[in-house]
Amino acid sequence: MNAKMAKLTFSGGIHPYDGKEMSKDIPIKEVYPVSDLVYPLSQHIGAPAKPVVAKGDHVLAGQKIAEADGFVSSPIYSSVSGTVKAIEERRVVTGNNAMSVVIENDGCYNSVEPWEVKPLEEMSSEEIISRIREAGIVGMGGAGFPTHVKLSVKEPAKIDYVIVNGAECEPYLTSDYRKMIEEPEKLLEGLRVYLKLFPYSLGIIAIEDNKPDCIKVYKALTKDEPRITVKALRTKYPQGSERHLIYAVTGREINSKLLPADVGCVVNNVDTVISVRRAIYEGLPLMHRIVTVTGNCIKNPRNFKVLIGTSYADLLPEAGGFKKEPVKIISGGPMMGFCMFDLNVPVTKTASALLCLSRDDISRMEPSACINCGQCVEVCPSRLLPKLLSDHAANFNEEEFLSNHGLECVECGCCSFICPAKRPLCQNIKSLRKICLSKKKK
Repeated sequence: MNAKMAKLTFSGGIHPYDGKEMSKDIPIKEVYPVSDLVYPLSQHIGAPAKPVVAKGDHVLAGQKIAEADGFVSSPIYSSVSGTVKAIEERRVVTGNNAMSVVIENDGCYNSVEPWEVKPLEEMSSEEIISRIREAGIVGMGGAGFPTHVKLSVKEPAKIDYVIVNGAECEPYLTSDYRKMIEEPEKLLEGLRVYLKLFPYSLGIIAIEDNKPDCIKVYKALTKDEPRITVKALRTKYPQGSERHLIYAVTGREINSKLLPADVGCVVNNVDTVISVRRAIYEGLPLMHRIVTVTGNCIKNPRNFKVLIGTSYADLLPEAGGFKKEPVKIISGGPMMGFCMFDLNVPVTKTASALLCLSRDDISRMEPSACINCGQCVEVCPSRLLPKLLSDHAANFNEEEFLSNHGLECVECGCCSFICPAKRPLCQNIKSLRKICLSKKKK
């Protein structure tokens, strides 16, 4: 373990082409929606939000349009002023339909007054968590877990580490990098909110070593901060996976039965931490996020500050449109994103990127028989047997799948990426894993 700790990494993993040079050095640009805004009521893990507006209502930017329907839920706010056109099912990025609030933008962007702001040192932990919950903040790295739930640990004094996940290991994505470079003070202020909640913890800003300029900035800013340190991580996918990030920076291990808090850790991604800072320091709810629009089919790849509810189709002209027709369009990165067949779907709290590629290597692959090379085992960061699990999944053998620890898969896709026989290992495992998890919840 000491050798792995010295390198700040984990066993397994891969090194795919990262494509980050397309957008990493271009400043974030703010964009405004052209079409109606659509707010799905399920933008988070847990119960869908419940509408508190009706068709025909006039709303302001920053006005709550749907309230949390339970503890594991999150409210939703209008990001524009305008009129509620409908509350109906609309298509979302996964291709499914979801009940949504549709707002016609009046173009005025009139807003409600921000909430009252108090100095951080005067706020109690209960007030901070209540404000984060009311602000509708969720994990913006993709998972969408309500942040107030993650922070409501039973014994705050037992949290040893608050980790800011700045790894951004997914290829092509650079939104967190741009936020870290452009708003370092805001990130640090957000981290201080977490440190207020967990008084005996050490703040760790974890950054992959392919971002040396970023590491340099934060080491300089934190040199006199006794409770904040910067850790440079070995660049490797999936370094940003929560359990592997925790192991890389602390040496502590978790599995599917444990939460990070069970080993004394709290982890949040960059955009989430800055959103927490905005709620506490400015009194504003979550209304926008940063989206990377990139790929070899995009004329001018860059990152955009996008209002929640904006259509993906509105982002394309801002990036210069297509320089050639894409063969594959993905929401998110190539390893864990969703393939899209329609750009007229809304940007949500968990939307990270629009990736447009001229090649579709997956559809051109012809799977062949396994040659028992063992490469999938070597790269699996969870130390599983992907080929065996894939076979059990293909045969719907739940008992054997579970006995071989199928629930420990993090669905990173390393096994499918490395397989010389081009077998859909991760896809098979993911399908049965979802079925098993669904049955477990019931």
